[in-house]
Amino acid sequence: MLRNIPPLLSPDLLYSLRAMGHGDEIVIADANFPGSSIGPTCIRADGSTASEVLQAVLTVMPLDSFVPDPALTMQVVGDAEAIPEAVTDFQRIIDQVADNPARVQSLERFAFYERAADAFTIVQTGERRLYGNIILKKGVIV
Repeated sequence: MLRNIPPLLSPDLLYSLRAMGHGDEIVIADANFPGSSIGPTCIRADGSTASEVLQAVLTVMPLDSFVPDPALTMQVVGDAEAIPEAVTDFQRIIDQVADNPARVQSLERFAFYERAADAFTIVQTGERRLYGNIILKKGVIV
């Protein structure tokens, strides 16, 4: 146990967050996401929602302040302007918790998969809301 570290952050996830450098990306994915087959290391967090993991991650990891899009979600197929419930929740969490709040941007589904394949790690949650996926770019700790 550690003080001031959300218990939801497992040893494997803490290791990945600590090992990431400025500009590396982490994917927090829903239960439907192909986390184990897409490429990077996949850390399981089946008992948690994507929102819970996002909040915990943002308590220890800064968002990149040098790019216009440090938080990316997947667009709804067939309706790129739609904002899913999970994405609305992600924005609320970023606004409240992130040291560098930013507007969530979106990527087309397959562009999101390609970006996720190059991420440092993927956290596969038990999130059941559709489009409950977000990519975060790590910032600098000053």
